[in-house]
Amino acid sequence: MSLNKLTLFALLFACGFLSAQSNTADFVKANYAKDEVYITMRDGVKLFTAIYTPRDTAQKYPVLMNRTPYNVGPYGKDEYKKALGPSDDLTRDKYIFVYQDVRGRFMSEGEYADVRPFNPDKKGMETDEASDTYDTIEWLLKNQRNFNGRVGLYGISYPGFYVVMGLLSRHPAIKAASPQAPISDWFKGDDFRHNGAFYLNSAFPFYYVFGKKRDSLTTKWGQSFQFPHENGYKFYLETGALKNFNDKYLRDSVKFWLEVTENDTYNDFWKARTTIPHLKNINTPTLTVGGLFDAEDCYGAWKTYEAIENNTPDNLNFLVMGPWFHGGWERSDGDSLGSIYFGSKTSDYYNDSILVPFFSYFLKGKGRGYFTEAAVFETGANKWNKFDKWAPANTQSKRFYFNPGGFLTDGIPAKWNYDEFISDPAKPVPFTKNDSRRMNREYMVEDQRFLMGRPDVLTYYSDLLDSDLTVSGEIEADIYVSTSSTDADWVIKLVDVFPENDPELADTLRGFEMLVRGEPFRGKFRNSFEKPEPFIPDRVTNIRFKMPAVNHTFKAGHRIVVQAHSSWFPLVDRNPQKFMEIHKAGDADYIKAIHRMFYGEKAASSIILPVRNR
Repeated sequence: MSLNKLTLFALLFACGFLSAQSNTADFVKANYAKDEVYITMRDGVKLFTAIYTPRDTAQKYPVLMNRTPYNVGPYGKDEYKKALGPSDDLTRDKYIFVYQDVRGRFMSEGEYADVRPFNPDKKGMETDEASDTYDTIEWLLKNQRNFNGRVGLYGISYPGFYVVMGLLSRHPAIKAASPQAPISDWFKGDDFRHNGAFYLNSAFPFYYVFGKKRDSLTTKWGQSFQFPHENGYKFYLETGALKNFNDKYLRDSVKFWLEVTENDTYNDFWKARTTIPHLKNINTPTLTVGGLFDAEDCYGAWKTYEAIENNTPDNLNFLVMGPWFHGGWERSDGDSLGSIYFGSKTSDYYNDSILVPFFSYFLKGKGRGYFTEAAVFETGANKWNKFDKWAPANTQSKRFYFNPGGFLTDGIPAKWNYDEFISDPAKPVPFTKNDSRRMNREYMVEDQRFLMGRPDVLTYYSDLLDSDLTVSGEIEADIYVSTSSTDADWVIKLVDVFPENDPELADTLRGFEMLVRGEPFRGKFRNSFEKPEPFIPDRVTNIRFKMPAVNHTFKAGHRIVVQAHSSWFPLVDRNPQKFMEIHKAGDADYIKAIHRMFYGEKAASSIILPVRNR
């Protein structure tokens, strides 16, 4: 395509997008009346709430409510959102859309608490996010015009957490809920810690803005962190030890940063903030949505669905997992991520076939009322799968063993041996070849060839597959390792290597090594997240952990590859490689160590894949 044609195409696309956006904005103003109110909670705190009500008063409408810490703007009775709800179709179907600044954020009164713990035994005027949801619905039932008495909850990420809290309020008017990429456990797998490892370049720029305490009610965000240069890897490395980020930049201004970094084990602080133990006896139809390639929170959607399914098996409990980045089901067409194309606009399928019918049926009584329990996109094959439940029953665990010479086989090596490398905190393994000032969403499917030649990255290749192999479920790493020091992180990655000579592939995808799933594990938690243990230097030790599920087909002619290394920077903070509280480590505490990966009958390192039978 010539430059002129490309420019014309871009202009036409932009004009079409802006026209559609303008049409929706015009529709909202023409068809909805906006109110701004303060709703008083049981303890007297007032929460700012924006309500968009259909101007057509010939019928009554259900409420779709979104509670958020990210603001309900634009503020002002005559200032309208350009679109309402999670999709244009729902905007045009007409609901009463209710947006609320949660307690302590923007224009709402009170003190804000990150992932405010749920209190199942509230007494008197005690509150939590569940009670704030309950009290808001009570106000709507008494005061909202043209309301049919049925409430639906929805929200992505942090607002997804507030949906879960709404479910736990157990208000009888809540007839449908859709937690999307919801926070579920911030130590084990959501957002800022994965298996105890701290996600540095996700947390730091976010909390620099989000975490600072406000002086008064406000409609404004604070100022973003101004990086001194564009090289994120260099910036985080130059800043040094984890404690330096507070000492140099935050200066005790962000309480939650201190709490997240200083609570270095799975203690009562973290246990109070997980939603999973409370998801019992959930009797509200629930549609949990997440992205297979959600860099911020792939864990929460799986675990929320799983907890409801295990604890209330008779509930109408639905799951959708598409090939999306964080919120990609609402914020993109869902047809591609990075260099990987998924064959169709997957977000359209989700919106048209699942989301809109879900709320229409349970809030308006329209539609046929039949839903597939689990709709999970199959990457590699680029198609939707429908399951009676997740994970599918027709899977069989299959081990692939690490072998000398960088091979991956289904047989245990006869000879006991190991691969070793020096892990140097001054030269950590990068998680991406691209800008790393912030966590980028494309790293979840990035070509791993940029790590070729690094002596501190172990790579194990299978033979060419002679038939398709589909992996559906959680991946498990079962590795035998040692270190010359007393602590070490391990990063295990499952990679799909495309053929180098396939004429049907674009040139950029020939030989492409697509990351399918990768997770870090902080070694001191290998036996317990509550009670970390040092490694005994040079002693062989087993580490076994699960990674978030995938639904991926390795096509015939591809290879299955496992990569293993001990840093993933600056996505994950560096391990000093000493057994210690990392938030107390100084720059001098970060030391080199020799790490070994073992294989053979005595210590057969492997990856366990749930292979689906066709």
